Amino acid sequence: MEKTELVLKLNAMLLNEMPQYQAFAADFSGDAVSQRRLLRSLMNLRPPMPLDGSFVNLQDELLKAEREEKGVVYVSDITMSFGENILLWKGDITRLAADAIVNAANSALLGCFHPCHGCIDNAIHSAAGLQLRMECDSLMKQQGHSEPVGQAKRTKAYNLPCRYVLHTVGPMVLGEVSRTDRELLASCYRSCLTLSEEMGLQSVSFCCISTGEFRFPPEEAAHIAVRTVREYLIKGKQELKVIFNVFKESDFDLYKNLLAKGAN
Repeated sequence: MEKTELVLKLNAMLLNEMPQYQAFAADFSGDAVSQRRLLRSLMNLRPPMPLDGSFVNLQDELLKAEREEKGVVYVSDITMSFGENILLWKGDITRLAADAIVNAANSALLGCFHPCHGCIDNAIHSAAGLQLRMECDSLMKQQGHSEPVGQAKRTKAYNLPCRYVLHTVGPMVLGEVSRTDRELLASCYRSCLTLSEEMGLQSVSFCCISTGEFRFPPEEAAHIAVRTVREYLIKGKQELKVIFNVFKESDFDLYKNLLAKGAN
């Protein structure tokens, strides 16, 4: 089935399921780009509830086709390395075929509900498919409370090229960065590394945790990230490749300089 037809079918199915968004959908024009944006918006808005098998099949067909169009990036493709275990890559984390990628989540752990929001939580859930929200919802119902800051949980990756997604909630900075903020951010990295080791993973890719909507200053966050990862790898019991994934050129330069000379 052609992509445009898939998008239209999926939009129709979601609007039939959520008729309250008919007026919202009417504001989108009929061209292919707008309709695809509508689909992402509706997927972002959809609460966790049972998924129809026919929807999942069509959604997966579309997302897998888009994954191939974007191009999958393998760990072996990344050429910028700092020692045997640390790599740096600038690009879309949803293209990475690492064993796991890290999602900077919020405490509800259900993904971003704001249509087409620019956060990494939205990007990862949108590329993985609605099954990811369903699995997260199941985890949270079992837990019975919000996800604490600084811990980590794993889910399947569904339509992403990686095998797993590790979800961690970073500290939200309100005013000056506190000692607790710094400790909790370091805990995010340690928790994900520990979980990766427990799972027997060979590679994990970190985004820049807390530096977006949670307002942790990028430079200080990068120092904490690099220091924490290096300390863990020195003490670690297995060989684990860690990829620092950045999207902005400024973050790329920041991590490149830190990794080249060492973070204090």
